[in-house]
Amino acid sequence: MSDAQVDLAVTVGKIRMRNPIATASGCSGYGEELAAFYDLGLLGAIVTKSITLEPRDGHPPPRLVETRAGMLNAIGLANVGLEAFLAEKLPALARYDVPVIVNVAGATRDEYVRVARALDAAEGVAGIELNVSCPNVKEGGIEFGVDPKTLGGLVEAVRREVARATLIVKLSPNVTDIAVVARAAVDAGADALSLINTLRGMAIDPWTGRPRLSNVTGGLSGPAIKPVALWMVRRVWQEVASERGVAILGLGGIQFVEDVIEFLRAGATAVAVGTANFVNPETGRTLAEGLGEALRRLGCASPLDLVGRLEVT
Repeated sequence: MSDAQVDLAVTVGKIRMRNPIATASGCSGYGEELAAFYDLGLLGAIVTKSITLEPRDGHPPPRLVETRAGMLNAIGLANVGLEAFLAEKLPALARYDVPVIVNVAGATRDEYVRVARALDAAEGVAGIELNVSCPNVKEGGIEFGVDPKTLGGLVEAVRREVARATLIVKLSPNVTDIAVVARAAVDAGADALSLINTLRGMAIDPWTGRPRLSNVTGGLSGPAIKPVALWMVRRVWQEVASERGVAILGLGGIQFVEDVIEFLRAGATAVAVGTANFVNPETGRTLAEGLGEALRRLGCASPLDLVGRLEVT
């Protein structure tokens, strides 16, 4: 099979991607930051950092710490806010032939709804990804994504406002059973799911006894969490996504083409590259360009030929 016979295109919700490689929220800013390294049109989609209703400065430094095979971050959702994003950041992405998915965060259900409503009406937004690992201040600080009832209520409220863009829910791994919250998100109207978000962790300076992050704890990402991410993608695909026809955007430690193949076999339709961009900003392009050859070697005409195909006998 020649490369010309391999069709890399996939669909996540209503988003037609030329290949299954996207950026992960928070690891390439507002998208344009990677444009200095390659043509963003080579990617399947750009996922922006989290956008909130009002601008946020985030946590003070230090807010990034390298760990063995990973990275801890406690950025604190620093961003320019909805108004500046719509006026400055989103128009800049229009020059690139790539679908734009905007990650949305908030402290209350109303904040999510207001941001999602504005983005759904904005030209150039193909998808809205809900970051549900945020604390719900009206519920005592509990994360939206760890309680199925709270998550379902959030997704239902946003679903009523989002008619055009694909609605994606980004699931937190900090739960007892990720399939339970995945089902709650889909039942409430999610078009697709992305998983996993970062695992909660911390780092300590052994000599001073001080935490290495100003926020004390942060989110662990990178190759260290890949086995957990693969298992969770597999569980959600088996228990929810495959029966409901919902696409999964898989992420967590993706760096090489082999990682992409693993996530496809676990059940992901597409993948998002995050921490690897800090090691090599051209990782997305490398994966997009190398996937066709990998599929050809496997005798596959499409990434979809591998989705959920795990040989267990």
